[in-house]
Amino acid sequence: MGGLNKQTYCEQVVDFIRAKILAGELSPLSPVKEAAIADELSISRAPVREAMQILVREGLIEGHPQKRKFVRALTAKQIRNSYFTGGVLEAAAVAAVVECYSDEDIAALESIVARMLAVARQSGSVAEQAPLDDAFHDLLFTRVDNELVVELCKRSCQGISKFLLFKHWVKLFPAQMVYERHLEIVNAIKSRDQALVESVIRAHYISSGEKMAAFGVDVYCAAA
Repeated sequence: MGGLNKQTYCEQVVDFIRAKILAGELSPLSPVKEAAIADELSISRAPVREAMQILVREGLIEGHPQKRKFVRALTAKQIRNSYFTGGVLEAAAVAAVVECYSDEDIAALESIVARMLAVARQSGSVAEQAPLDDAFHDLLFTRVDNELVVELCKRSCQGISKFLLFKHWVKLFPAQMVYERHLEIVNAIKSRDQALVESVIRAHYISSGEKMAAFGVDVYCAAA
């Protein structure tokens, strides 16, 4: 990974480690060694150390100062709790501003869902739907005027589904069902019914969490 821009060493190291986690080259509980990464990228350890701090805050890496770092591993209970928390927060936040979504916003959500359907019909690849899933929820958050809630929502679930357990996440639901689950959210928002919106989004996350929990590690392993 030569030719790193010196002004963005830290950000690029973060992306490099995320990519390794996503590809499965770094699995839950795998050690992440600053010196080895610095050598691999031919850079000093300082930006690697900064990148590690960012990844610890994001919940992808675990470790304490002066101790070994490793890819975070979650128990079934922690996975359920993370999805429950993210679902409750996003559901409440979106429901509270459901009247703020414009016709253009809804059209954009419908466009994303239509592209999910196209993927389901053409390739059936949930991995191809993943960027659309991100775009869908990012668009929902554009009307939520609470940065802390948005940050907590993303921390609760996104790191788990899109990085730590991505290889399992893409197998949770068939692509057609991914489309149908997001269409249900759009239809709830179009109804402008706060109670319905909150119920649908919360159920969306809780059902995912229940399925993802099957891939949690043993509590003793997690603490090793």
